[in-house]
Amino acid sequence: MLMIYPPEITKKYAHDELKGVSVLFINMPLRESAMPVVAPEGPAILAAVLRKYGADVSILDLNAYRIKDKYSESMQLLGGRHLTLMEAEHLFLRHLNAHGVQDLVAFSGMISTLCWQEEMAKVVRKHLPDTFLVSGNGLSTEIKFGLFNWVPELDAIARSEGDDVILVIAKDAKTIKKYGLEKSLRTGKLSAHYKEHYNGRHRFVYEGNRPSNLDDIPYPAWDLLHHDVAGNSILENYITTPLWGLVANNSSAAPFLMKRSLNTVSSRGCPYACAFCYRGAQGEKKYGVRSGEHLVRQVKYYIDKYNVDFIGFLDDNFAVQKKRIMKLPDLFREHNISVRWGTHMRMDEADDRVFPMAEAGCVYIGFGAESAHEKTLTAMKKGGFILKRGLETIKVDGKTYQFPKTMVSAVKNCHHAGIHANCTWIMGYPGETLEDLKTSVAFIKWQQDIIENGDVPNNCGYDNLKDAINRKLFIATAYPGTDMFKDPSVKKVLSDQFGITFDTYNEPVCNDAFHDYVSELDDATKMLTGKDGKLINYSQIDDDKFMEARELIMNGKTEDILLL
Repeated sequence: MLMIYPPEITKKYAHDELKGVSVLFINMPLRESAMPVVAPEGPAILAAVLRKYGADVSILDLNAYRIKDKYSESMQLLGGRHLTLMEAEHLFLRHLNAHGVQDLVAFSGMISTLCWQEEMAKVVRKHLPDTFLVSGNGLSTEIKFGLFNWVPELDAIARSEGDDVILVIAKDAKTIKKYGLEKSLRTGKLSAHYKEHYNGRHRFVYEGNRPSNLDDIPYPAWDLLHHDVAGNSILENYITTPLWGLVANNSSAAPFLMKRSLNTVSSRGCPYACAFCYRGAQGEKKYGVRSGEHLVRQVKYYIDKYNVDFIGFLDDNFAVQKKRIMKLPDLFREHNISVRWGTHMRMDEADDRVFPMAEAGCVYIGFGAESAHEKTLTAMKKGGFILKRGLETIKVDGKTYQFPKTMVSAVKNCHHAGIHANCTWIMGYPGETLEDLKTSVAFIKWQQDIIENGDVPNNCGYDNLKDAINRKLFIATAYPGTDMFKDPSVKKVLSDQFGITFDTYNEPVCNDAFHDYVSELDDATKMLTGKDGKLINYSQIDDDKFMEARELIMNGKTEDILLL
């Protein structure tokens, strides 16, 4: 892997190194059933990085759109539907009319955006045949070189973090614009990321890396989203749609409302290896942390500029650096900041850290609990830190359950600190039985019981507990690159039901069968089916009982699973 860090690149670049290069980021649509609540900070940060060196940058955010019409009503899409491909193409052309021919077009999107990237690549090539087209973020990081088989219009993929390597990509695009691709290759003017001539095009594979100091990265160029070519106030729409809560429809329950919220990320990476999670698009195995001072200045700016009343730090683990947390109350006071905020962290770190977080304004912590059963947690490779304190015997509705002490104390500590604890869950994990699932459901019920019974102080302002505690469960899905995907029992299902084959390195072959499977991964709440409509159920729960449990969850009766 090429190790390229911003100081190594920028020390060679003049302030106008990328002058004359036009760059367009296209943010792909995400889950249609959920409102667009997370403003695309990634493309906005990369845009800010490029503008430091003179590039002309714009963003086309296709995910910002939810259209309410008769079709969306018929499909029960209460928030509205995605743009159609024709509508997206029309918007793209309007964007080009306003911003001119683009030298570099970069797609941003998770693995769930494959179908959109395939179609938009055709649109881009039709109208910009000579542009340098690159796909980055989760999809390209997980699928790697095989993505060229599925999206042959691509010139390049960019894997992992893009803050540094986006400069190299733009410099290559500028060189190609000036000399042409063939001459640039012959004369060695392009970067070392050129891979080979493959399937009719020259291909580049860019390997991004973690910048040495995250505080050096500029704040996102949100001004690019103030209005789009259709006159829509894209950023304002994100701000006025709550990040978390029932409106968001993203498994985040909250006992409070937010009128104006905006998101950011304060840390990256994760050294742990939960079997269902792919870390490659989030900074690989190493943690990277922004300083408290850098965060507070950003929060202050968002309050002053956008009048927000809530900040969402979308970290996987905000609490990675305890020293930073302990400084936050003083930093917020020094900058005269009074704003509510929320984040995510590991349950074993919800110890004395939650109290200074609450003092600094934190009112929400999202925990990836996933399961409350010892065996399932171990299979998920979460047992090492959730089970290290052992189990605690707790009665729910007269029946005895064994809950991890770490999970119990995390929830209770949050209550005492005045922070709402939101747990997310997974059902149907390989090896899970119905009784195992009931343990997770019992924990959900216990979260309500301890408030109703007065076992913990009601410091979070709970009124309607039914809405304040998350009762939704994601269905276990095998994502490429994860340990779960390579589990023998899962591989057998993938092979039998989808025809997926694996090479000698235990990697899926990027053929039509694998393509069709990835195309189905467009919604984390989706229940996959295989050949002849067979339910994809990796667990040991009987299919009929699995469907019955699923229906109860969808109808807001999750606790009734305990009666099955």
